[in-house]
Order: sequence, then C-alpha cells, then structure tokens
Amino acid sequence: MELDKEVTGFSDELDVRAIRLRYPEFKGQVAIVTGSARGIGKGIAIRLALEGMRVVVTGLEPGEVETTTAQLRELGTEVIGVPGDLGRTEDVNLLFEKTREAYGQLDLLVNNAAHLKRAHFFDVTENHLDLQLASNIRGPYLCAVRAAEMMRDSGKGGNIINISSVGGLRAHWWGLPYDVTKGALDSMTRAMALELSDFGIRVNAIAPGAIRSGRKFSAEHNPAVQEVTRRVPLSRFGTPQEIASAVAFLASEDGAYITGQVIYVDGGLVAQLNPRGYDI
Repeated sequence: MELDKEVTGFSDELDVRAIRLRYPEFKGQVAIVTGSARGIGKGIAIRLALEGMRVVVTGLEPGEVETTTAQLRELGTEVIGVPGDLGRTEDVNLLFEKTREAYGQLDLLVNNAAHLKRAHFFDVTENHLDLQLASNIRGPYLCAVRAAEMMRDSGKGGNIINISSVGGLRAHWWGLPYDVTKGALDSMTRAMALELSDFGIRVNAIAPGAIRSGRKFSAEHNPAVQEVTRRVPLSRFGTPQEIASAVAFLASEDGAYITGQVIYVDGGLVAQLNPRGYDI
C-alpha cells in the first residue's frame, strides 16, 4: 500500500511512511489486536492494516479506541473498534461476537493487552495481583480459546501471537507480579502451540525489551533514558514498529515453520550476563 496523502495523528515512533510492506498474503485477512488503542498494540495494528488486513481494535478506554479506529480508517483499511476489559468473560465474548458479525472469520489474534504495574514483593496487594492475573493471563487465555475455535471451525488454521516481556525470562528488580504473569504467558504459548498444531494454528510469543512507546523524551538529552540505553547492547530503545515487524513475520508465510517459540526483540538484553560497565 502506497500512502498518497497526509496521515495525521501518529506520533514519531509510529511514522507510517517509514514502514516497508512485505506480505501481500495478508490482504483480506482479519486480525484482532488487543490493547491496540495505543502503544505497542497500536503500532502492531497500524502495520497489519497497512499490509491489507482488516483489523479489530480493542482497549479499555472507549475514547482511545474510537480515535485509533478513525486513524486506521484514514489509512484506507477496514476496521472496527470494540472497547472492553478482556479480563472479563462477557467482554471477551462481545469482542469475538462483534468480529464474527463484521468479518465472519479470524486469521490472527495478537494478545497484547496487559496491566504493566510492578511493585516490591511486600507492596503487592491482593487487588494488584488479581488485576494482573485477570489482565495478563486470564484475558489472553480466554481470547486464545475463542480465536482457536474460529480458526479451527474455518478449516484454514491461523496464528496466535502473545506479547510477552523479557521479564518472563529474567526478572526485573521490582518485577512482581508482572514478571510472574509473563512467565506464565510464555508457558501458555508453548502448551497451546502443541495442542493446536493439529488444526493448523501456530502459537508464538514476542518478548519486547525497552520500547519507546508513548515516550516524548529524547535519549540524547534525558539522563534517565541515557542510563537505560547504556545497559542495552544496541544502545537504544526499540520502537513499536520493530515489534510490529516481528508480529508480521511470525504471522506470514515466511514464518510457517515456527511455532511454540518466544522471540526476544530486545536489542540484546537477555543475551548479556551483565551490562557493559557493570562488572560482576
């Protein structure tokens, strides 16, 4: 898709004109991207829309869902927005009912929505724990079940991609309960991949590192950002576009022999024992 007009409302890290399109097989396919009203999820939805997919946008805030849906329509794609809390069964059911009504099929589910707050072990409340279990495990699980049912019944298979975190493999300092839920999501990815392979459904996960999502500061001038980038082997933050590129690859025909894997898109974070200058 060539952009022949100005497209407004996208921040610098979501520069749609910088995206190189690669997957013509996506044209006419349908994708649900949870948590896609902003941040990484929005970047994924933009990439899939530009590749020709019909997209379902979801998020907690109806206003944000409406705004993102309108922006994607400006790109010339078919899109619907379905606000909701996917930790709630009734909201999951509504999401898939609306998708079936609008498009009658589903080819890709991206489980991106998550509650991100981390706290010290003794400061994690029961409400905090319950919220993350609902948002980060229950929601993706229920969405995967509903998506797999649609893909199985179509006879065409499909893809489920979970957005995990480097915290699923190596713990953040003050990483609870978030890292626990991402570790569970990684295990869920492998288990689902095995069980759904008979139906032509591939299940993978992408684990981002430090991603510049909604951040307006410059690594050149902000000391806090400079401190983080010094610990990343590639010496910079990643972007939502780079996570979206990994999603597109895994969902494409080029990724057809990949299932049950967690792909780290992290600038080398999990490869290192200790950052440069922080000798053990």
